[in-house]
Amino acid sequence: MKENTETKVIVLGGLGEIGKNMYCVMHNDAIVIIDAGVSFPENDLMGVDYVLPDFTFLKENEDKIQALLITHGHEDHIGSIPFLIQQVNIPAIYAPNHAKQLIAKKLEDRNLRFDNLFVYDEKTRLKFKDIEVEFFVMTHSIPDSHGISLKTPDGRIITTGDYKFDLTPIGPMSNLHKMTTLGEDGVDLLISDSTNALNEGFSSSESVVDETLGEMFDRFSENRIIIATFASNIYRIKHIFETCYKHNRKICIFGRSMENNISISIDGGYIDHKEILITPEEAKNLRPKEVAILCTGTQGEPLAALSRMSSGTHKQIKLIPDDIVIFSSSAIPGNVLSISRTINQLYLQGVKVYTSSSLVDLHTSGHANEEEIKLLFRLLKPKYLMPFHGEYRMLKKQANIGIACDIPKENTFILSNGDSLILKDHVVTKGPEYPGQDIYVDGSRVGQIGGAVLKDRKIMASDGILVVIINLNMKERKLLIKPNITTRGFILVNENEELIKKIENKAEQVINESLQDPKTNFITLKGNLTEALYPFINNLTGRKPIILPIIQDIKK
Repeated sequence: MKENTETKVIVLGGLGEIGKNMYCVMHNDAIVIIDAGVSFPENDLMGVDYVLPDFTFLKENEDKIQALLITHGHEDHIGSIPFLIQQVNIPAIYAPNHAKQLIAKKLEDRNLRFDNLFVYDEKTRLKFKDIEVEFFVMTHSIPDSHGISLKTPDGRIITTGDYKFDLTPIGPMSNLHKMTTLGEDGVDLLISDSTNALNEGFSSSESVVDETLGEMFDRFSENRIIIATFASNIYRIKHIFETCYKHNRKICIFGRSMENNISISIDGGYIDHKEILITPEEAKNLRPKEVAILCTGTQGEPLAALSRMSSGTHKQIKLIPDDIVIFSSSAIPGNVLSISRTINQLYLQGVKVYTSSSLVDLHTSGHANEEEIKLLFRLLKPKYLMPFHGEYRMLKKQANIGIACDIPKENTFILSNGDSLILKDHVVTKGPEYPGQDIYVDGSRVGQIGGAVLKDRKIMASDGILVVIINLNMKERKLLIKPNITTRGFILVNENEELIKKIENKAEQVINESLQDPKTNFITLKGNLTEALYPFINNLTGRKPIILPIIQDIKK
């Protein structure tokens, strides 16, 4: 007789956003975690370094955790691992080889030791109590990307990881045969990448970009070529190496993340021709036609190598008018202005800049477009669909694609972080909610930065801070000298003496009135002062700086 159990899928990150992908499959007292990603803060999250998934559910069920499975090595799938293993006991991490090397490097950089980091491949079979796991190769922009099948007594769940269908890839092709076999065997729930669901047709093949780059090298055979691309796009970097090798160019690398990824990829055998790598000093002694520079900075990051070149502040590389700068990348939403700024600065330096367009294929995504998503559905034939990895509009679009491919509308689930699904006897229903908030990392502090702190930071950034220094004798209830006003980010004191004088007079009035009340203490005095100055300053300036009273009790 079958035991009365159920399988749960709990989403901790990756829904309604691009980044911090993380979810769990739980059957009885066994939990398997899939991916542990990080996202990077938007401009309004001032002072925040990383955004993590909420680990509350994992902390509360720590004794049930069997393993963490990694689909591939991008930051939005492995970035939170150093934070996770410090807060939650993870018995083992299973990752494909390239991701394993990236994780090991990440932990080494943070002086963290983790002994149970294992490599899997497509032939690996794992079993965690009643959860059976197998893997299948998927094409993506980074080596060793995999989809994962998890089978429990209640049915089969498949997650694609990040993928595309490229019939002429630089790396391995997605294992269509294995996906077809899994589809024939029966897929109850599909958790599928939604990133490019809004894009019609098929995505371009990576080999088309390879061909375009080769043409650019032929066309500008006498110029120095500078290529900016994503440090994690290993297959792009691989064919840049091969193109440079064919054209007798040496490669000089700039950007720490680029250096780390290339070093790991060379050691793992994913990139050949390491003999063409040279140092910046060596590059200076070669003719422009003999050098290609590979760097970070595709998104206009202020401290990235390309941004510093464009502003003329890079210590080792100075641009020359005949340089050719190629952006082999696409703009991440929110970065268009900073990219445009960098491109304008490059033009001011006199160089020629080339970006990907409908006429020139200098970049292709590692994610599936609409027609590729349809192909996935036809191969796997899922009964239920949970779109994953994307903003709401992307999730919604993939759900509609699923409906067009004969998945009943009621069998599609557009969820939010913290939501869950229940799979029982091959039927999927909506489950309970769990904690799924964003967790902020600020320096060494994790989760200590709340909404109030961020609100204060925004105010300081837009309206500044005003400090009121008060010297008084509390015993005698007497203000000794006029309050002193100083500001940062609000106004320039020397150029606004009349305004400062009005604020000082108002502060003096409030302090003297407050001291008349024998019940007034330091706390009530600060409160009275802040409460009176906020509307007063706002009426005068239209701004609301943070007001910080500092009281010094001077005893005679």
